[in-house]
Amino acid sequence: MHSISWLSLCWCLIPVVLISTIYYHWNGKPSEVLLSSARMALQLVAVGYVLVVLFAELSPWITGLVLTVMISAASWIAIRPVRQQPGFLRPAFTALLLAVGFHLAIALKLVLGVETWYEPSVMIPLAGMFFANSMNAISLAAERYHSELLEGKEEKAARLAAFHAAMIPQINSLLAVGLVALPGMMTGQILSGVSPLIAVRYQIMIMTMALGASGMGAALMLWQLGRIEIHARITNSAKKSR
Repeated sequence: MHSISWLSLCWCLIPVVLISTIYYHWNGKPSEVLLSSARMALQLVAVGYVLVVLFAELSPWITGLVLTVMISAASWIAIRPVRQQPGFLRPAFTALLLAVGFHLAIALKLVLGVETWYEPSVMIPLAGMFFANSMNAISLAAERYHSELLEGKEEKAARLAAFHAAMIPQINSLLAVGLVALPGMMTGQILSGVSPLIAVRYQIMIMTMALGASGMGAALMLWQLGRIEIHARITNSAKKSR
């Protein structure tokens, strides 16, 4: 596998500068790209050192703590488009917990046959991918659901539109894989010397589990928001009738 030096990594600044320049000339905010890119690099370097330590420790408590931090951060990021509105954080956390937990159990026990569920070198990367996909689906679902209700749509129509919007990235990924691009995990495995046929099996597992976790997470989020919305409407109707 080719090793990337820190000096060679500096060439990765070119796309960051390119997009920042476009932002600047179009009167956007290049600081968003610069700050987010810098934060990304710092977070990845930091997590790299943390993972080295974690992978050397086999403890359910440490793995559980890491998963708690991951789901808390994912829940907070998922509600970013609707953060000004109350009542979204708990449904997002619950949806992520149930959806990702269910699909992690399938992947670890049924597909991979892992004996120790809290093996950090397996659990953490898988959980990270599932959380990221589900987080994005929940974020899209919440934003679209809120927008549809503001436009006066009925709850069921808003829910369906939000679910369709949340699933667009997942469906596009399924349609494009192998034809448009090789996914990141599969590319990484091939670059590290793993047979493409083995990498394909892992990628199929990742994409199907991510599809399920995203869809289930979005559905659970919308179901909870629907119950909150219906309860609010009943309460408002009762107040008006008095």
